[in-house]
Amino acid sequence: MNDDRAAAVPAVVEAIAFDADGLVAAIAQQYDSGEVLMMAWMNRDAVAETLGTGRVCYWSRSRGKLWRKGETSGQVQVLKDFRWDCDADTVLVQVDQEGVACHTGRRSCFFNAVREGKPAVIAEVEVDPKELYDG
Repeated sequence: MNDDRAAAVPAVVEAIAFDADGLVAAIAQQYDSGEVLMMAWMNRDAVAETLGTGRVCYWSRSRGKLWRKGETSGQVQVLKDFRWDCDADTVLVQVDQEGVACHTGRRSCFFNAVREGKPAVIAEVEVDPKELYDG
């Protein structure tokens, strides 16, 4: 645990502009390459746990509970830096991604793009999702 980050939890939670549902958008970025990996949601508890443990935790809207990245897939995100934007309504978690970030088995969730005037998939599946979640 990073004691500086853990000590900052109350001030950081106070600084973030959570929406009416108590959530803030969180962008995960690979800390050393700048690659954008995914977007998810955090609530106050997820922010506190992330800062306190150094392992990224999100709020799963579909499950209605905290989601510790990698708890079922093993594809953990280790926190390197925690930032928020000028409006305090989006956070950026710079992480060291272990394995793939996307539930589809791709490195990043942002694998759809426009190529030659039409939608295209620009990243291949690296790990069969069945291996991630059924294994």
